[in-house]
Amino acid sequence: MDRRSDFQESDTRHYVAVSSGTGKTHVCLALGLAACQRGFPVSFFTAAGLVHQLMEARDERRLLKLQAQLAAVKLLIVDELGYVPLSQTGAELLFEIFSQRHERGSTIVTSNLPFEEWTSVFGNQRLTGALLDRLTHHVHILELNGESYRLKQSKARRRRDPRPPDEVAAAADPETGEIIRAS
Repeated sequence: MDRRSDFQESDTRHYVAVSSGTGKTHVCLALGLAACQRGFPVSFFTAAGLVHQLMEARDERRLLKLQAQLAAVKLLIVDELGYVPLSQTGAELLFEIFSQRHERGSTIVTSNLPFEEWTSVFGNQRLTGALLDRLTHHVHILELNGESYRLKQSKARRRRDPRPPDEVAAAADPETGEIIRAS
């Protein structure tokens, strides 16, 4: 991990992680923060959010400007690829961003899907193959396997208070909106 946080301007690495709830987003945010602390411009998007912005920019005739902005960042983080299938247009726009960044900037992509299932997200085997060719050219794959952190917390809470949820009174913290249990 320490070696990977030594972000340098010439890096063109891509990071891909799998398994739900194992800390992919947390790791990506930490790497992004390390890059920011070194003065590098960083952008973070969910895959669905980025595709939405790309499609909106295309519709408003400002796609080239957004593409230039994304090409200018030294580290682009695209989180949750595979959680939501992409439209054909969305997949093509995202492919274009990754292609433009290939050999020019660092990109981190997180996904809960193994590579062989990415065709279900992009909807096109040829496009998926070309994308994976670019993403895996200079890649460090971080596989974060194990039990979901959120699931583990939920199980621990149930062990401490085994009553069914309908028997536990719940209230919301007025400051945070967090659900708290009243025994």
